[in-house]
Amino acid sequence: MDNHNVKKIWNEWSETWYQKYRTDQAISKIIDNPETAFHHTTYAMLKKGLPCLKGKRICVPSSGDNHAVFALHLMGASVTSVDISERQLEHSAAIANKYGWDIEFICDDTMELSKINSSEYDFVYTSNGVHVWIHDLNAMYQNIHRILKDNGIYLMYELHPFNRLFGNDTEKITVVKPYHATGPIIIENVPRYTWRMQDIMNAMITSGLYMNHIEEMYAEDGSFWVDEHVDGENILSKEKLDQLCNWKSNPMAALPQWLSMKATKLSQ
Repeated sequence: MDNHNVKKIWNEWSETWYQKYRTDQAISKIIDNPETAFHHTTYAMLKKGLPCLKGKRICVPSSGDNHAVFALHLMGASVTSVDISERQLEHSAAIANKYGWDIEFICDDTMELSKINSSEYDFVYTSNGVHVWIHDLNAMYQNIHRILKDNGIYLMYELHPFNRLFGNDTEKITVVKPYHATGPIIIENVPRYTWRMQDIMNAMITSGLYMNHIEEMYAEDGSFWVDEHVDGENILSKEKLDQLCNWKSNPMAALPQWLSMKATKLSQ
């Protein structure tokens, strides 16, 4: 699998619609309250696993907007941000330099992590939107296991696989594909994958990670069902956004929208 097109499209997106994640307002929100970079349930899982982040070494593969990276640094951790997109890393490094944040940025493939030494990190975190770009889950999780220290923790936050069966119709359930059809699905000349729960969990278990805890969460507000690529997404009133979270008016709200899993690398 050639990841050239994946890198290319992320470098392009970094210069276009992804800029909104780098505004002064977006970064100030994280500075004022780092917890906002996480779903509240995922954050609770993080704090239970690592009550004190001060001095902990954390790696964030496929770091994307780097909001989690910035938040973890502000909580006292020593953070390494890894992404396949040079432009994403360059923009994030510029923000870190602006605020004097000491964060390590490394351009690398999450399925390889070839520039990361083994047994280096207390904690590895992957956020929403990672798995859809991964064609080899076993390779990804084997390398996450490899870079963790003994008793190190892995935590993931991701769109719940159940959501990938359905279209964007919020008035009725519209099935667009079977659950087992994981891909590749070619969009903009780039393959993407809609992994099932069993695919993710089996890859984690096969890597040697020990599953500790799973949470299936609901959207925190109705903006989950608003296409973030469309300008003017905030034109919906609070009342309409609240209605989107009511399964009686939006049947899609009856399903969990998010998934978090926590696992540990056991001592050898």
